[in-house]
Amino acid sequence: MTWCSRRALLRGAALAPLAVTAMDGLPRQAERYFASHGTHDHRTLAYDLHLAYDPAAATLDGRAHIRAVAERTLRQVHLDLAGLSVRDARVDGVPVRPGRKGHKLILPAPRPVTAGTPFTLEIGYGGRPGPVRTPFGRIGWDRTGDPHDGTLVASQPLGAPSWFPCNDRPDDKAEFTFRVTVPRGHRALANGTLREHSGTGSTERWTYHHPGPMAPYLAALYTGRFAERTWRARDTATGRPVTGRDAYPARLSRQAEHDLARQPEMFETFTGWFGPYPFETYGAVVVDADLDEPVENQTASVFGRNHVDGARTWETLVAHELVHQWYGNSVSLRDWRDIWLNEGFATYGEWLWSEHIGEDSADTIARAAWRTLARRQDGLRIADPGPDRMFDDRVYTRGACTLHALRLTAGDERFFAMLRGWHHAHRGRSADTAAFIAHAGRSMPATVEPLLYAWLYGGHLPPLPPPS
Repeated sequence: MTWCSRRALLRGAALAPLAVTAMDGLPRQAERYFASHGTHDHRTLAYDLHLAYDPAAATLDGRAHIRAVAERTLRQVHLDLAGLSVRDARVDGVPVRPGRKGHKLILPAPRPVTAGTPFTLEIGYGGRPGPVRTPFGRIGWDRTGDPHDGTLVASQPLGAPSWFPCNDRPDDKAEFTFRVTVPRGHRALANGTLREHSGTGSTERWTYHHPGPMAPYLAALYTGRFAERTWRARDTATGRPVTGRDAYPARLSRQAEHDLARQPEMFETFTGWFGPYPFETYGAVVVDADLDEPVENQTASVFGRNHVDGARTWETLVAHELVHQWYGNSVSLRDWRDIWLNEGFATYGEWLWSEHIGEDSADTIARAAWRTLARRQDGLRIADPGPDRMFDDRVYTRGACTLHALRLTAGDERFFAMLRGWHHAHRGRSADTAAFIAHAGRSMPATVEPLLYAWLYGGHLPPLPPPS
């Protein structure tokens, strides 16, 4: 997303420890950002969502099939679901009476589910979905077009419960299947690859599958009237071909096709820098609505119609969302406190792309960003900014400057090897700042660990190393 991101004594000041458990590095429940969302009582294996959307009534009829594993003995299962009614529910095939408490859906287990035991949930639900209220505004499911006959989903960080029941944690990643019924003439687009498309009478059904694993907030569904374009690129790390797809309102075809045209070049360049592309497909969706910022939904980033103008004015955002597929989507957060690992990396990807196409170098951009940061020092620690300042633009730019400082310290060969190694070590999993510092310390000169503590936890802005 592109919103306007311990042990040592450094410069004589003690650095605060990360809030982690001794055993597994996960934030303790009381210390997680947004601890009321999600639960550590179970982990999800797969979501299979059967969805029918009626744009005339703006209603969604859903049935969620969920496979999960208990992490401790469960007598009830907690999920997140906001603003939609539940008709019926089953746990391991047994009908149960669902309960609600705020945005929590509570399903009693017919018998205790012991730790390590797989179980299944089936939930029938529906209503008029809409964005949910969050500290960052209204986020999640929304309507598009004029008339409002299309939809979009942009859920980061807390909007996933606006349209399906889920364990709304960024580190609870699962496989997803979407079976979406819409009126004839409308398209449905979702994460992953199209497995089946059929029509019966006045409706069409679109089935997508994404093995993921994927966090709930990155799950996407777009419906409406779209034109589409496919493109092909080569993964330079593996040599395998990858097919991408873009979708946009037909009246914006010329602008969108021009503005998105360099995605294959981006793809081939980024696989050289960051390593193999982690998913089976990629594409951009331009929706018929103005968006404050694009969002990096996994394999299907979303842009507003205001982000295409036929002049590539917003191409850095196209690069930003593609970089997120490695850093943020494939390597995910353990907790939202580590958001700089998403946004600092994607912002630095923008700077690298500028350098690659012969515009401003990453060093030029970093030094301009540093001067701006130097005028705004107020003790913000980007590795733990607080839930109200997760999307402060300094988390993005200081995070990117941190990576540039690493690059200048270690040199390009070791720096890019470190980036590839970070993705390789955590591909498909979740990680935190402590893991990144340890990884960089193993991969680069000994001086990088105190450098990282200063950039990530220090209130004082460190100087950038001199240009190499």
